[in-house]
Amino acid sequence: MARANATMQRLYIDADLTADAALPLDLKQTHYLRNVLRLEAGASLLLFNGRDGEWCAALERLNKKQAIVRLLEQTRPQDPQNDIWLLVAPVKKDRLDYLAQKATEMGVGRLQPVITQRTQGSKGGIKHDKLVANSIEAAEQCNIMCLPEITETQKLQTVLADFPADRQIVFCDEEADVSTGGTALAALRGAKLALLIGPEGGFDDSERALLLARDNVTRVSLGPRILRTDTAVVAALALVQSQIGDW
Repeated sequence: MARANATMQRLYIDADLTADAALPLDLKQTHYLRNVLRLEAGASLLLFNGRDGEWCAALERLNKKQAIVRLLEQTRPQDPQNDIWLLVAPVKKDRLDYLAQKATEMGVGRLQPVITQRTQGSKGGIKHDKLVANSIEAAEQCNIMCLPEITETQKLQTVLADFPADRQIVFCDEEADVSTGGTALAALRGAKLALLIGPEGGFDDSERALLLARDNVTRVSLGPRILRTDTAVVAALALVQSQIGDW
């Protein structure tokens, strides 16, 4: 079924979505609907939870303390979860928010912050709940029904020690030959993928040696220019999605 109305407000809710269910919204959502959007009881909304598709709902009750929505019908079935992992060195706060939003918009299924030797921003202060909130906001605004799994921050060496052997790591290496973008990816069509984006200072020699010694690593270039980490994330995801993804 097509989306009911492109002008309807979309909200993420972490509850099971079934026909005729009456569900409470949280206080933040209640404030937003009442005081920002100035909706009234009877207004229509679109709800999703990342599991049960998208549903049209009616705002059954709305006051200062509570909003209740009644589910009417499913407008779209659930999309399958995306299977691209993103391993990325954290950046400073505002750019980390941007990174989480763009990763969600561009089809990442798992976001794994990794600490490298030259990581500069947010080494010890990454707020997991803020990353989740930015991912949800992007999904609400961009008509997306799948949310990436956002894992806790770990050191790169720890992630690699337990990394599944059947998933290929696309190592975006600033020292790789600039001709290794699309051609290297073509050989990975149909494989499980994880993109690895390092800090703006690049990977150090020990990290590069550790990566290149692995059988499941494919080294690629993102072109002749040095990119900021958040820009590199968008460029790498665009390259993957256009070459062997769902574009």
